[in-house]
Amino acid sequence: MTTVTRFAPSPTGLLHVGNIRTALHAWLLARRHGGRFLLRIDDTDAERSREEYVEAIRADLAWLGLEPDGEERQSARLAIYEDAFAKLREAGRVYRCYETAQELELKRKVLLGRGLPPIYDRAGLALTDADHARFAAEGTMPHWRFRLDHDAPIEWDDGIRGRQHFDPAQLSDPVIRRADGSWLYMLPSAIDDAEMGVTDVLRGEDHVSNTAVQIQMFTALFAAGFGAAKTLPGFAHEALLVGREGKLSKRLGSLSASALRENGIEPEALVALLARLGTSLPVEPIANRQVLIETFDLATFGRAPARFDEAELERLNHAIVHQLDYAQVADRLPAGMDEAAWLAIRPNLETVSDAADWWRVVTGPVEPPAFDDDTRAYLALAASVMTWGDDPWAALTAALKDATGRKGKALFLPLRQALTGMDHGPDMHALLPLIGEAAARERLEKAAAGA
Repeated sequence: MTTVTRFAPSPTGLLHVGNIRTALHAWLLARRHGGRFLLRIDDTDAERSREEYVEAIRADLAWLGLEPDGEERQSARLAIYEDAFAKLREAGRVYRCYETAQELELKRKVLLGRGLPPIYDRAGLALTDADHARFAAEGTMPHWRFRLDHDAPIEWDDGIRGRQHFDPAQLSDPVIRRADGSWLYMLPSAIDDAEMGVTDVLRGEDHVSNTAVQIQMFTALFAAGFGAAKTLPGFAHEALLVGREGKLSKRLGSLSASALRENGIEPEALVALLARLGTSLPVEPIANRQVLIETFDLATFGRAPARFDEAELERLNHAIVHQLDYAQVADRLPAGMDEAAWLAIRPNLETVSDAADWWRVVTGPVEPPAFDDDTRAYLALAASVMTWGDDPWAALTAALKDATGRKGKALFLPLRQALTGMDHGPDMHALLPLIGEAAARERLEKAAAGA
């Protein structure tokens, strides 16, 4: 059977590192087994869904290199949900309820006060046809719950958490449809996974109890004749990401894909970190996506929360930037900056955008520091003895060493300061040819004159 995974975000906000990690792992699993990775936009919540977030999700996945093999939108699948709902209603697996939010909250408080789990009491199942007629006459529309089967435990082998066991009698029958006819998350998601042939569902451990409920939804749908393969997907629930100070929820805005992109984070760095965060495999600056695909294995995932550290991401990003070829960054570099300039400047960069600062050192003008009389005389000599060849820096420093006896910092630092205005920077063997003979001599003469 072809492996089919999916990423199913709701377009109610921007993708952040937690969403991205889920999408990446689903993509890696599909690619590991030569399967398909689907994007499903879960936009049944018309009030909160925004088209700009749909576009942002697509753009973020493209930036990350996680292009889906197909896309679906729940808002275009409402007829499918109606058909499945009708089958479940005919089979007696959904039922009408009328409690208000306040009434349900009161029931929960009463149960908790008695030391009992706050499970819905299934009062809706006891309503008669006369009760339903009375509510209809009053203009009160029902919401709908899925009726769990209490006869057998719910069990599955989780790809990360191992054998899972739930007593359905200890779970509330979930609300699946609101009184206005709109859908909640649980049933449409199960319907889509069944109808789209999803074989593997990867998601956070906060969905474990949802999976228990949805397994019964799958079974009920299959029994009602819905779904093609009629085979349960495999489920794997990974530990949630935490920050250095606990939950990431307060930081999600600054950890969105768009914010990270604006801060100079390369997609390869983010992918390298999130691919292995929470696993037993080392987190390394791996820019080769195929290596990450071939080493992806659910068996390496641990149960402990995975700690997301921005400092670690920045460290990986620096290392990844130093691996990037000119072709990968050419469209982001300053005008006129060629491959030789990129290779010369690259070792000094933390982000690709920093290249513009170093390119200004090449193109000038630069402001050297104020030098003492001895140093100005030394720089004047440098301007007069400078020759141009395959390695003008080596020729210049060799000539000055012979003429002055200087060596080490006394030989090199004044030249760098006069030529670049900096105390540090790219290797001068590579940088001086980029500056050019005329500009280099002009800078030395200007520094010597103290201008």
